[in-house]
Amino acid sequence: MERKISKQVRGYRTQDGAGVDLVRVLSRRTSEEYDPILLLDSFDSTDPAQYKAGFPMHPHRGIETITYVYHGQITHRDSLGNEDTIADGEIQWMTAGSGILHEERLPASERLLGVQLWLNMPAKDKMADPAYNSIKNDMIEEITLDGGKLRLLAGEFENRKGFTSKYLPLNFYDVHLAPEASVLINTAIDRSVTLFTLSGDANIAGEPVAEKTAVKLTPGDHVEIKAADTNMQVLFISSLKLGETIAWGGPIVMNTEEELEAAFEDLKNGTFLQKGISYKH
Repeated sequence: MERKISKQVRGYRTQDGAGVDLVRVLSRRTSEEYDPILLLDSFDSTDPAQYKAGFPMHPHRGIETITYVYHGQITHRDSLGNEDTIADGEIQWMTAGSGILHEERLPASERLLGVQLWLNMPAKDKMADPAYNSIKNDMIEEITLDGGKLRLLAGEFENRKGFTSKYLPLNFYDVHLAPEASVLINTAIDRSVTLFTLSGDANIAGEPVAEKTAVKLTPGDHVEIKAADTNMQVLFISSLKLGETIAWGGPIVMNTEEELEAAFEDLKNGTFLQKGISYKH
């Protein structure tokens, strides 16, 4: 059964961090429909003045942040002692779990192009130990398609394996197609599938989709993606819908208001950075 589009969300320009211009696509208002993807921000700029202020040190709890930089650089530093720069096709994957502080610096480059996703963590794992992983280009397989290529950023694609998520399963592909080229991607029926047109317009499941748009697909076992009359770059994101309650306050996403209040109390009291605690649900 072919997947169809159930919803489209076009991104809008805004600012975050210390004054970083970005395109916000998915957010609190879309969290139920796009579950388990909570947030999707896209970066696309040739002017370093729009992003060089970066994201100063800030907390997270209860989520994983996945940042993919196709062009440009991002330098990450966190309370675990990690400091790492990803560039031109690489990924940083941060598990906030019970709590982490991190900052992101965005050095000037010819073009900054990429996305950051917030992936919700299951209730049973929200207080897992925080962690940081860097997925470099030598860990990413590029698979040739008719009229394009697919970069296997994480998960599995046709018996090939990339970086594996520890908590929610996640298949994450970067699909490039030449004008009018197309690809059919097989999907597990139980997966929640979101596509994002990072660059160029596309035709997805027979419908036109403009650049910088996230589409949620109906259940099915395959979807067809086709480029319009220019080169196209689409991100394919597949995971499992959680269907759990969400209590969201800024950079922290828990399941109940009590847990959210406890997180902010921890921040105020200096007890935010915890390890190995488990909430019961």
